[in-house]
Amino acid sequence: MSEERYGEFVQVRRHGDGGHVAELALDRPKAMNAVSTEMARSVGAACAALGADASVRVVVVTSTHERAFCVGADLKERNSFSDADLVRQRPVARGAYTGVLELPVPTIAAVHGFALGGGFELALSCDLIVADATAVVGLPEVSVGVIPGGGGTQLLPRRVGAARAAELIFTARRVEAVEAQELGLVDQLVEAGRDREEALSLASRIAGNSPVGLRAAKRALRLGHGLDLRAGLEVEDAAWRSVAFSGDRAEGVAAFNEKRRPEWPGE
Repeated sequence: MSEERYGEFVQVRRHGDGGHVAELALDRPKAMNAVSTEMARSVGAACAALGADASVRVVVVTSTHERAFCVGADLKERNSFSDADLVRQRPVARGAYTGVLELPVPTIAAVHGFALGGGFELALSCDLIVADATAVVGLPEVSVGVIPGGGGTQLLPRRVGAARAAELIFTARRVEAVEAQELGLVDQLVEAGRDREEALSLASRIAGNSPVGLRAAKRALRLGHGLDLRAGLEVEDAAWRSVAFSGDRAEGVAAFNEKRRPEWPGE
């Protein structure tokens, strides 16, 4: 397993043969991973590097803090900001959330403890959320005079519907693990302490598939969401055409017929 740091607060670990699973670990334990300007910049930089690395097939976002995934924006830092400071920070903060959201490969959040505000928005920016029994999630921004600004007002209704998202955002309430799964706020609920292990295991299974296919499937899922069926099928067809004549497609068909594991060329 190789490791690389992005600034003080973000660690990237590569797992498995070929390092196809990348773990982006939020590592600001003294602040329960509150997202400061520096941390946001590091998350964005790590995502840019991972997105440009063709060997990466899956990214798992984790936390090194034992009681929190991420508690959201660093309000202590924000308390010292002038209006001008807040304006200057905004694109940096957005860069962290869009960095995760726009990763071209499947992404999984491994959530335990608190995932609140911007912390939950980082998880919502992933394709899948694995949470353990200690997880508490929510978007409490209106309780401190703002709104979810890391994608929450757009990503949450796409998960749970407009009315449910409105109730959760307007009340600012925290949702514990069991209810979170029932409402669709998280996708998989596991025993306490097993979120990272289970997310990495899921990532390993996904990473065994064609890297060309995975990227194209994610592109079709993302671009087609919200379109009418006819337009969505055109998006799917374009994604299909991008893989139909690839080396991965040829290798996949050959491996199936020869009853062996494929050796993906990744192109």
